[in-house]
Amino acid sequence: MNSNSTSSQSFSMEDFAQALDKYDYEFAKGQIIRGTVIQHDSEGAYVDIGGKSPGFVPTREAALEEVYNLALVLPLDEEFEFLIIREQNADGQVTLSRRQLEVKQAWDKIAEIAESGKSAQMRVTGVNKGGVTGEVEGLRGFIPRSHLQQRDGLESLIGQLLTATFLEVNPEARKLVLSQRDAMRATAIAKLEQGTLMAGKIVSMKPYGVFVDLNGATGLLHIKEVSGTHIDSLNNLFKVGQEIQVVILDIDEYKNRLSLSTKILEEYPGEIVEKLDEVMANAEARMPQVKEKLAN
Repeated sequence: MNSNSTSSQSFSMEDFAQALDKYDYEFAKGQIIRGTVIQHDSEGAYVDIGGKSPGFVPTREAALEEVYNLALVLPLDEEFEFLIIREQNADGQVTLSRRQLEVKQAWDKIAEIAESGKSAQMRVTGVNKGGVTGEVEGLRGFIPRSHLQQRDGLESLIGQLLTATFLEVNPEARKLVLSQRDAMRATAIAKLEQGTLMAGKIVSMKPYGVFVDLNGATGLLHIKEVSGTHIDSLNNLFKVGQEIQVVILDIDEYKNRLSLSTKILEEYPGEIVEKLDEVMANAEARMPQVKEKLAN
């Protein structure tokens, strides 16, 4: 009985290895796993991920930022998520990365923000002839000069936080382009209300309509919304720099678009064409009728 007991309790390292082989540890590149940091050395950290061999995190892959003290970034006995960036070698060890996982998560977060149309903060870290570069959620972003509020003396922006929206989000090309101008436009639009009368200044003219600046938000007064009668040329009525009264017909916050109207101020079709100055001067007094039209 004693010999049987001794035999059943003996368990060699070879037996242990064979027992582990019975488990199917499938660690594939691109997989996200959890593990506990168990050891540091001069080249990186070892992580217990539940396999036959611990995973290894090279120092350069330990964090999104440059690592100066591995123990601060990956403390011993702490559990973290890692991305497998190299599959098992001959010893069954996989290579792990916190940096690439954080990069992936940052791109995912930015894609979500961009999809929602919300703005983000970019800290300016550099300047080139095309605009400014900076950091957004740990990633490198770029704002073209044409999309900055400040076009000259860009060096003074270094270190500043700029609120910007996303123009291009391309993880494959690692391209992140933002616009401070569009973010300011979105903020201005958020302060406006549909169905209200606003004074604005014509900033540009096209054959299909005029663009009117309303305290930082530019709206389109389409030619069909100028008057209830046909208009051959907008140049016969308006000019760039002219101040006019417009009613906000529609606000598309997602696309940062404003639709404007002067036709709705008319008491009869063509009044704008015949008596533009009079309609503009009496615009406020006409708003009760405008409200009725919008309600119907």
